[in-house]
Amino acid sequence: GRIVTSEAARPLRVAAIVLAAGASTRMGRNKLLLPVEGEAMVHRTVRRVRDAGCDPVIVVTGHDAELVRGALRSLEVGFATSPAPTGPTSASLHAGLHAMPADVDAALVMLADMVQVTTPMLRALIDAAATGSEPLGVSRYGDVLAPPLLFRRALWPELLAWHGEGCGKAVVRAHEAEARMHDWPEPALQDVDTPADYDSVR
Repeated sequence: GRIVTSEAARPLRVAAIVLAAGASTRMGRNKLLLPVEGEAMVHRTVRRVRDAGCDPVIVVTGHDAELVRGALRSLEVGFATSPAPTGPTSASLHAGLHAMPADVDAALVMLADMVQVTTPMLRALIDAAATGSEPLGVSRYGDVLAPPLLFRRALWPELLAWHGEGCGKAVVRAHEAEARMHDWPEPALQDVDTPADYDSVR
């Protein structure tokens, strides 16, 4: 009676969804194409996500889709198209989830204009998910819960059933008590919505 052991547990496969569909209305031009440290903002964010070990990285486009894709042509990424780039964030998030390969265990959700989020911050969420069993990882900046967020596949049906602004806000709230929290300095929450925001990061 030889005991047959199951194959070694494979490492957690974490993909990323980078939301880059918005119209940058408060900026007056597409902020994602503006240079930050000599690199288009969207390229810089997506490169950091790739460097953190996410595979695949799905970039959800909408407004100026061709320009955003062009800015990313040197990176190995996949694309999804938001059916409603001017609507609530959920449309973009759903498009990204629908593009996930079947063997992905968790999705890291990131906003393309969160310019202060670094590769080590992203990596921390991935490493915690690989060693823990929490259904989601949440970034906390003071009292604010925000991306990057990591959702295990078990939560995807809830995300797909949710409609609204923010990155799965209702799902994050529903599971906040069982989430793995990652505390970051409040300035890291800064995104770029207005010309003044851009000036401050530049």
